Amino acid sequence: MLAFGYKQTSETPHAEALSAFNTAKPTPAGHDLLVAIEAISVNPVDTKIRKSVAPEADEFKVLGWDAVGTVKDVGSKCSLFKPGDKVFYAGDISRQGSNAQFQLVDERIVGHAPSSISNCEAAALPLTSLTAWELLFSRLQVPTDEAGKQQSLLIVGGAGGVGSIMIQLAKQLTGLTVIATASRAKSQEWVRNLGADHVIDHSQPLDQELKKTGIETVDYVASLTHTDTHFDACVNVLKAQGKFGLIDDPQQLNILALKRKSISLHWEFMYTRSLFNTPDLHEQHNILNQISRLIDNNTLRTTLGEHLGKITAENILKAHQILESNKACGKLVLEGFDADAENYDSD
Repeated sequence: MLAFGYKQTSETPHAEALSAFNTAKPTPAGHDLLVAIEAISVNPVDTKIRKSVAPEADEFKVLGWDAVGTVKDVGSKCSLFKPGDKVFYAGDISRQGSNAQFQLVDERIVGHAPSSISNCEAAALPLTSLTAWELLFSRLQVPTDEAGKQQSLLIVGGAGGVGSIMIQLAKQLTGLTVIATASRAKSQEWVRNLGADHVIDHSQPLDQELKKTGIETVDYVASLTHTDTHFDACVNVLKAQGKFGLIDDPQQLNILALKRKSISLHWEFMYTRSLFNTPDLHEQHNILNQISRLIDNNTLRTTLGEHLGKITAENILKAHQILESNKACGKLVLEGFDADAENYDSD
């Protein structure tokens, strides 16, 4: 089968950073599904791993942790899916990724793909939906009842992939007032269209920008990017006994600043369940199925920002470049393979 990967890490997404190569089609066992990949999206985690995770000697590392495809075969312990099912998932960071014609993935972290949208629209959703859902409802434990109508959430980095779905989840499933940050006119319009009640500019001090909306403090902060830059301002705007959640990797974080207000700190890493094979691993299957239902009943919409063409090394690297420019708006998606990829199907 055809796959795209690297043998050496690379700090920049130069032309040789990824290569096409031929490898054997894997065989499913246990809880694994064999999925024929039809569309993928590219996430910041792809760029981080390309820069820092070296593969085994003379082996290719295959990136990609968002996919839509069709189940071709199942392992002996599978019970949730059968061949022919259309699925979507974010996969397992410790295994080979979705930048390939076929991939093995544990069925317990896979959902039935939405039936009302295209493959590329669905590919935009799994990783960010899981991250946003877990951060909101498992880590921050935001209320979904009447209590939420008296509370507010600040989303730092609202126009990115996670922010784009988190705005929708918060507006559709809770009563929270949602304030999202965005600095460019395009991204500000994007988050408004997704349902943000207020939009503030994160190129300016967030505590000062928040005051312009007439809101002094918030109950929750979801910091999705540049946490080290905005941390002090976020602490300033959080209410006493508020909750601070983040997903990025700040080099330093002065958590003592949280003590005076008794602010709790919540880190979300979507791959924790699969990395540690937690007892609730199947919960990601449940979340993705719920996202699929919410898409199909028009409660949520895709966060597809840009379709970059077919799944090729060149287009994958183009997505890396856009992500590293910090100018992505919504998700970056690729779909299908070049015609000559058929020559690899039987390998």
